[in-house]
Amino acid sequence: MGGYPLDIFLPAAGFGERLRPLTNHLPKPLLPILGVPIIERILRKLAAVCDGKIGVNLHWKAELLRAWAAASPWHDRIVFFPEDPILGTGGALKNAESFLSGRPFIVHNSDILLDIDFSRLIEEHLSSGNTATLVCHRLPHLSNVVVDENGQVLDVENPGASRPDPSHVADKVAYTGIAVYSSEILAFLPPGVSHATVAWIAASKAGRKVRAMDFTGAYWNDVGDPATYARGILDALRESGETVYLSPAARCGRVEIDGYVVLEAGSEIRDGSRIANCILLPGADASGSRENRIIGPDYAISLSEADMQPSLHATEKKRVSLSDPLFARHFAIHVRDERGPTPAPDSPLWSDAVLIGLGGSDRRYFRLRRDGRTAVLMECRPEDPDFERHLAYTGFFARHAVPVPALLSADKVNKRALFEDLGDTSLYAYLKLPHDPASIESVYRRVLVSLVTLHTTATRHVHECPLLRARIFDYDYLRWETTYFLDRFVAGLRKLEIWHRSAIDEELHRLAQRVDAQARAVIHRDFQCQNIMIHAGVPRIIDYQGARMAPPAYDVASVLWDPYYRLDDGLRERLLACYVGEMKVYFQTFDDKAFLESLIACRLQRHMQALGAYGFLSEVKGKKYFLKHVPEALRLLKEETVQVRQAYPELARLAASL
Repeated sequence: MGGYPLDIFLPAAGFGERLRPLTNHLPKPLLPILGVPIIERILRKLAAVCDGKIGVNLHWKAELLRAWAAASPWHDRIVFFPEDPILGTGGALKNAESFLSGRPFIVHNSDILLDIDFSRLIEEHLSSGNTATLVCHRLPHLSNVVVDENGQVLDVENPGASRPDPSHVADKVAYTGIAVYSSEILAFLPPGVSHATVAWIAASKAGRKVRAMDFTGAYWNDVGDPATYARGILDALRESGETVYLSPAARCGRVEIDGYVVLEAGSEIRDGSRIANCILLPGADASGSRENRIIGPDYAISLSEADMQPSLHATEKKRVSLSDPLFARHFAIHVRDERGPTPAPDSPLWSDAVLIGLGGSDRRYFRLRRDGRTAVLMECRPEDPDFERHLAYTGFFARHAVPVPALLSADKVNKRALFEDLGDTSLYAYLKLPHDPASIESVYRRVLVSLVTLHTTATRHVHECPLLRARIFDYDYLRWETTYFLDRFVAGLRKLEIWHRSAIDEELHRLAQRVDAQARAVIHRDFQCQNIMIHAGVPRIIDYQGARMAPPAYDVASVLWDPYYRLDDGLRERLLACYVGEMKVYFQTFDDKAFLESLIACRLQRHMQALGAYGFLSEVKGKKYFLKHVPEALRLLKEETVQVRQAYPELARLAASL
């Protein structure tokens, strides 16, 4: 046991009335978030930095909390403090006075999801001489703690309600439900029922330091009702870079999904169901069509589409006027006369624009709805270099049967475009749910048929798209990719010094020459399962604005040796044979031997590009969820370099050291 000399106290006695009927089955601290109860998520963070005992007060569903604690890693550190009646946030501490009086302690409400540096908080408390250090945010609609210029607490408006008094002008902050206390705070609490704010104000008036510590900007979710609970789950899902969570202890038939889908342990979806933006809690048994719901053993709570989104997406939700020429034709809206009145934002001529997508792009994609019609709005940065290409490629590919979303309209001045809505189910998300091997193989075969169309039909007509014809994946670009790997992954993410850099560069020079010497076709360039949507059961291709003229083996390497989904070796061989067979149908002169010989070099090139991207996206863009794909990409690279170690010995040694 290590960490700071602090005990932990977790208030866990409440009824969770605003969360009913969820809390009719589980106390709020035990509500799961991707398989982990809220209280356990809290303790994973606190127990790592605090070396003391863990106090938990009990009342509602106490037997379930005791059972959870007995099975937890902290069972020998947990001490319970039953309450009947519930004593409030202050009374709970007073009731545990004998437990808490020995040294400083941290209080963390067991319905709070907070992402802060707890070491920084504790160090500030221990070094400052504070009697209380309160974790606070500056959120005006919740800010009811009055502070002075030093953060000293002067007063609390509407204690316990987090409801500011708008008539009182003062500097105010919002308390998050987390605080570090010195044990002397207990002397300022009366026996019996009380609120912790009683002690704050009394200690402050007695000249003690009761300070607010500002953590504005850090993630904070007070799980108080179904919508905030759903958001906490979806935030965790987004943090992991996923749209689907399937507990190993859940049962899932053959179903159609869309949007965010969470199946907790003990839940079940029946064969033939369709679910979109749904969270199934333990004991849920769903069938038929369900959308935007939390489903439990004997209830289904309907939420809005905006509520069934992660916090970032909810924050970026906006209203758009469908009379805007960009949207009007698709949504059958009469374009407003400029001299006429502007429709009010709450009129049917406006729509919510809900942010969608999780990828590595800086673009923003929003879903719009009206009268059963949907579309996806793409907004690009003013300096986006790919916007014009994206529009040109979309029209070109659509003309030649490459299955891309239809371009409905465009606003080139403002770098906006409206596309057909293909839903939210990527091949990556589809593969998260159970499917029989034959179904998976069938989907991949259809994907490869689409890829062949890109490599053949589109290639034969590439002269119709000058922007694409001039976009050559040449030696310089290939060397940029492998330098990207060395800089962003080896030196950047892995922090390794590259010995024999000149020898490595010479081998990568030869690798680039070998790939550059292959015959070129139109390729997607990032043809992996997250860029393939499954819409009405049919694979469709997205994120193709990076398409180039390059060896087609690069795309085949991307999809059949994909770090996002590991294919069985036998299946991969059959799919490779499927691709070669389809190419021969289109090109009788297709040289399958040359293609297969080029494949190993393209696989090496692709794996290094992917690892470089993971390093950049995780280290520079802060998208840490890409890190979980590193082991598979690295495994693939190591396998490839073993096969070619005679030709590329330094690269093989480097890969083996990673």
